[in-house]
Amino acid sequence: MRRETPAVRLTVIVGESDQWRHRPLYHEIVHRAHTAGLAGATVTRGIEGYGAHSRIHTTRILSLSEDLPVVIVIVDDEEKIRAFLPELDEIVGEGLVVLDPVLAIRYPGDDAGEAR
Repeated sequence: MRRETPAVRLTVIVGESDQWRHRPLYHEIVHRAHTAGLAGATVTRGIEGYGAHSRIHTTRILSLSEDLPVVIVIVDDEEKIRAFLPELDEIVGEGLVVLDPVLAIRYPGDDAGEAR
């Protein structure tokens, strides 16, 4: 049975080469989200994009493929997402953070963890 609840989608867009203490920034964000008890996080590597400096990064040009966009998406209750924002303030030096109100539709599955 599905459950519908209001939620907030946190989208963080950074560069693939962005680092936090010699580790990928996206890795640090996911681990901090996990530690904060957020529902889940997904990291997607972009194939093309540009940001504040208007320089296009793409997989099609080898010299520019070193800093592709990375998108981290986290969906949870608004209270939990807003409580997590200071973590991002601490570690994101350059990037974009977007908050969207969404309707989360959850399919909790059965106790055995098998799909129907």
